[in-house]
Amino acid sequence: MEPATFDVIQLVIALVFGVVFVLMGINHFVPASRRTMAAMIPPSMRRTGLLRPVNLVLFTGACEIAGGVGLFIPELRPIAAVALAVFLVAVFPANAYAASHKDRFGMLAVPLVPRAIAQVVLIALLLVVAFG
Repeated sequence: MEPATFDVIQLVIALVFGVVFVLMGINHFVPASRRTMAAMIPPSMRRTGLLRPVNLVLFTGACEIAGGVGLFIPELRPIAAVALAVFLVAVFPANAYAASHKDRFGMLAVPLVPRAIAQVVLIALLLVVAFG
């Protein structure tokens, strides 16, 4: 593959992921979505005070928005891509918890194995954006 073609592919991945992460981050601030996402946090990870589930959802939404915006800025793109890869690892327990409670979370309860495979693919693509 030509280097210029690879650069274009990297850019397209970055821009598409930027849009997706910004939109998903904004969704964390929609009250109904925020409540559902807060319920997805496993009981063992729930805390009181500042680390209440709703605050964690707002924080992760802000992280997604910041990371998504970072993917649009060439100088920030590598660090944003790495930060989003770490983010995907950090939120995986909530996705796993939702997967084990399909009756409660419906369509958000993506079965664990496909979710894990998708997360690995997303992380790999983010690392391609970061490091080429």
